[in-house]
Amino acid sequence: MRALTAAEMREVDRLTTERHGISSLQLMETAGTRAANAFARSMRDAGLEPPREICVLCGKGNNGGDGFVVARHLRSAAANVFVVLFAGEEELRGDAATNFQRWREVGGEVVFVADEPGWESVAARVMGADVIIDAIFGTGFRGVAAGAMGRAIRDVNWKSKDAKAVSPALILAVDTPSGLPSDGEAGEEPILKAHHTVTFTAPKVGQLISRNAAAAGSLSVVSIGSPVALVEEIGKSVVRWIEPDEFADMPLVRKSDGHKGLYGNILIVAGSLGKSGAAVMSGSAALWSGAGLVTVATPDVVLPIVAGAHPEYMTEPLAATKDGTIARSNLGERFVAIAKGRTVIAIGPGLGQDEQTQEFVRSVVKTSELPVVLDADGLNAFTRRADELRERNSKFLAITPHPGEMARLLGGSVKDVEADRVKTATDAAKRWNAHVILKGSHTIVAAPDGRMLVNTTGNAGLSKGGSGDVLTGVLAAMTGQFKTDDWLQTLSLGVFLHGAAADVAGRGTDLSGIVASDVARSVPQARRELLRELQRRD
Repeated sequence: MRALTAAEMREVDRLTTERHGISSLQLMETAGTRAANAFARSMRDAGLEPPREICVLCGKGNNGGDGFVVARHLRSAAANVFVVLFAGEEELRGDAATNFQRWREVGGEVVFVADEPGWESVAARVMGADVIIDAIFGTGFRGVAAGAMGRAIRDVNWKSKDAKAVSPALILAVDTPSGLPSDGEAGEEPILKAHHTVTFTAPKVGQLISRNAAAAGSLSVVSIGSPVALVEEIGKSVVRWIEPDEFADMPLVRKSDGHKGLYGNILIVAGSLGKSGAAVMSGSAALWSGAGLVTVATPDVVLPIVAGAHPEYMTEPLAATKDGTIARSNLGERFVAIAKGRTVIAIGPGLGQDEQTQEFVRSVVKTSELPVVLDADGLNAFTRRADELRERNSKFLAITPHPGEMARLLGGSVKDVEADRVKTATDAAKRWNAHVILKGSHTIVAAPDGRMLVNTTGNAGLSKGGSGDVLTGVLAAMTGQFKTDDWLQTLSLGVFLHGAAADVAGRGTDLSGIVASDVARSVPQARRELLRELQRRD
């Protein structure tokens, strides 16, 4: 789905009313209803069912109007729901004023806040709520939040991260976190930090790629009546969001007469003495992600460990250096024989940085005619010589750097990489004629032709060693199954499922305890949920 700027979103709303006869008041009602439903699920997932008290913070504009609708629809979800309005009733206009009256008509409580002393008089009560819903500023906000609203945002942010609080509030944002610019530019504090944002019709550019995008927390997009075709017509940004509909035309359901030969013959080159687990995780992730056949080629000194970890994949021994890494002597006929008949090569996890091993990696990348997924120590073999990535036989190379690895490839700093992640990834994809998967919060998948997508699945449970090794196996498996006809789509599916699997693994437990193997095992469930979502939309 294409991301929109604030102006494009206004135009989509206008044309929805003009062409399809859906009034702005009905759009607001639908938006608030859908947001309330999504927030109810968030509360259940957080173990807040029912919450004792919900506070909805409303501004005077349409975002506040959405907030009034949310409050009305959540009245039955909590013992008490109240609204804090940062305006006087006389300042409300149009649809926002209408929904304010509807809130009052059902007996809804409103606390009016005109200035900072007014906020201070209600702050303790707000901070004591189990759930705080932000509907102060919408996607059209410009400038810096000041006065009572700026103070409220700062206080809510403190509440959400206060380690001393017995039960920190769940912070939810309507359409966008207040203060977050919609068009991708950097914002100025204070910007509300939400755990979950429900936005309408399409993601906003700033929610995906700005340096403040993490303020949105987990991001959901709900339809309120505007056709997807209208979003595609109006949106001009190259930024696309990875969501289920991106994969609607892929054969995700297997035929009853399918066989292993249809789903890829994957070769994973990984592991070294002390890092055998990287090979195991990559290989097992490829299996759990649906590859038909998986072979792990690893130094002979660790092959018994790797082979014994998972009976479903095959192994190939590679001659080792004295330090237990892959020796250069494996180049030539030996590796050509191992690679024969494969669909894709994934190389890098846990290889180490021995000079012979790096020479081996560079040679494989240069000479192979198969699609190659290059990760981890495989990337380090090209430190400060990344332009050699162009000097290869294969048409298809995907690299999967985290910001530190990308900085080493470019000879710069992590700060440089993170300053503009989109430009970094898209420029590198064109420069090296490769698909670039720049990992991190909101992973970017960029193709050499300038197309790019942003992924928002996943959670803090991925901040563990081995997560990248699992992603390598997932990407190799997706390539084996869906080939390279549209490799950007195939790789994006792998990135999406990897993050979604982390979301599955994180349910009902603390994210600090998730390990990479949990994520790999959860890929089948993530894929099943993707299928269900696509079927539901049909």
